[in-house]
Amino acid sequence: MEILASAYSVPATRVENEQLRQFMDTSDSWIRERTGIKTRHVVTDQSNFDLSYDVARQLLTKAETTADQLDFIIVATMSPDYATPAEGNRLQAALNADHAFAFNLNVACAGFEYALHVADRLMTSPTVHQGLVIGSEVLSRLVDWHDRRTAVLFADGAGGVLISDQGAPVQAVDLKSFGDTEMVLSAGAQGNQSPFADAAEEPSAYFKMNGRAVYQFAISEVPRSIQRALDQAALTTNDIDWFLLHQANARIVQSVNKKLKVTADKFPINIDEYGNTSAASVPILLAHLAESGRLKRGQKLVLSGFGGGLSVGSLIMTY
Repeated sequence: MEILASAYSVPATRVENEQLRQFMDTSDSWIRERTGIKTRHVVTDQSNFDLSYDVARQLLTKAETTADQLDFIIVATMSPDYATPAEGNRLQAALNADHAFAFNLNVACAGFEYALHVADRLMTSPTVHQGLVIGSEVLSRLVDWHDRRTAVLFADGAGGVLISDQGAPVQAVDLKSFGDTEMVLSAGAQGNQSPFADAAEEPSAYFKMNGRAVYQFAISEVPRSIQRALDQAALTTNDIDWFLLHQANARIVQSVNKKLKVTADKFPINIDEYGNTSAASVPILLAHLAESGRLKRGQKLVLSGFGGGLSVGSLIMTY
């Protein structure tokens, strides 16, 4: 699998830590010390589709290709505009990608890694050669802006890649689900408005999170997932040029870095600017790295996402 282009899109509206004081008891120093976040981007009049469409157009332009050359479009998201139609289908229509099939995939913060694995497997078919994999989230509409346990964390954005069946295959994949921890992190609960349903209190769609449990999960399971992928590929941490981790919390990234005994400069962090954008965080980070010129062809990457489900997913590939 070869990454032909990468791109990202974030809303123009930036919300600084100090601005959150009008909604909750918090401060810039409290947020920075616990999360590493300084600011985040949130939508005003944009939708999930708008962000993913901007990324898709950028990818086609950068790769100097046209939408009719796409065979598939996958959008990883836990915050779609509709239950149906999917963002993937809407992109397929808006881009005039007449030959592409499309769908959404929801594994929350590990969604991009799962979607890349699915895309890689799709391209084993002789009729599937290239497509878009995009992580896109509008989490600001799932946040209770008076709950500092979650409101300081989540943000909006999209990132993605245009990939082809050329280049070296994905060297290793480790996907693991922990369904018995399902309610440690939840969002988007739906009520039942049916006249046949028992009357009950309407559930809240806002994020609910046991922060300590999520943190412990991440710092224990992410290093294990990465190590399993390394073992599968018969590689060591010394063989990897970049570890691109989901930007959930700067302290989580730093803890994983220390547990794997890798120098910190191999673990880029941009959560300070963008907050936690769930499935969009790793592709935004990848696009940033490529845009800066630090990401070079031939370098080996570990991509690792983790969160809601709870789930973890790690891939090793060559850029």
